[in-house]
Amino acid sequence: MTQSNTRAKAPLKLVKTQAEVPLTLPVKAINELGESIDKFVACERPLTVYLNWQPIVTLMTLGAKPESLALGYLKNQGFVNDANLLESIIVDWDVNSAAILTQEQTADLDAKLSEKTVTSGCGQGTVYGGFMQGLDDINLPTPELKQSTLYSLLKNINAYNETYKNAGAVHGCGICKDDTIQAFIEDVGRHNAVDTLAGDMWLEGENGNDKIFYTTGRLTSEMVIKVAKMGIPVLLSRSGVTQMGLELAQKMGITIIARAKGRHFLVYHGAENIEFDANKEK
Repeated sequence: MTQSNTRAKAPLKLVKTQAEVPLTLPVKAINELGESIDKFVACERPLTVYLNWQPIVTLMTLGAKPESLALGYLKNQGFVNDANLLESIIVDWDVNSAAILTQEQTADLDAKLSEKTVTSGCGQGTVYGGFMQGLDDINLPTPELKQSTLYSLLKNINAYNETYKNAGAVHGCGICKDDTIQAFIEDVGRHNAVDTLAGDMWLEGENGNDKIFYTTGRLTSEMVIKVAKMGIPVLLSRSGVTQMGLELAQKMGITIIARAKGRHFLVYHGAENIEFDANKEK
């Protein structure tokens, strides 16, 4: 029997900064009574993402976990695919840049950058040629959910949204398992938040099969695609769903739950995956 001499490449030792910046700033505001009060506003700053020294995009961001945001953006747009070949992720807020180096082949960057689609995404608004690649290969599991678990999750999510509570003007996204929030990120754009979580999951090699993705933002086609790429079969939103977002969710088998707040929600796809146990208790 002939043995192959081909070996999988060992992961490179990744060099990664942890660049931190304030997420809110104190300001004075005048209320409806003419009184001066102390408030906070959400920060918004540009972050230009470079891949192997080539500029890819400038994102407007709050600034939370910029390394994960830059990586998640590149991964979701199809610019990088092999985490083992990443060399470094360096964020420098002095020049508002995130530079990612990889040994992965990036010779076709110009071709991908030439294929642009303007989207409804806040904070971003453009997807590139590689964004739709690989969708036909996604095979999501069929989830099993309980109505009571959703109610508990929606209650627990209220403990988050810290920046929104202080300053407003941001969206929040979370990775959840059952009624536990495992990770939560806020940003000025919902797509920044989902990309940040995607970057973290990718680096950590985390499986999304048993997860629920929560967002405060609307469920557009772009949001559905990004969550599908993360391998997460359930998408839960405080907002609504668009026609194309729903059609893609139906095609890829994602359970879509929207307008979810308190004890109210609407299941637009995948109702057969939910046990309405809370109704039985009445």
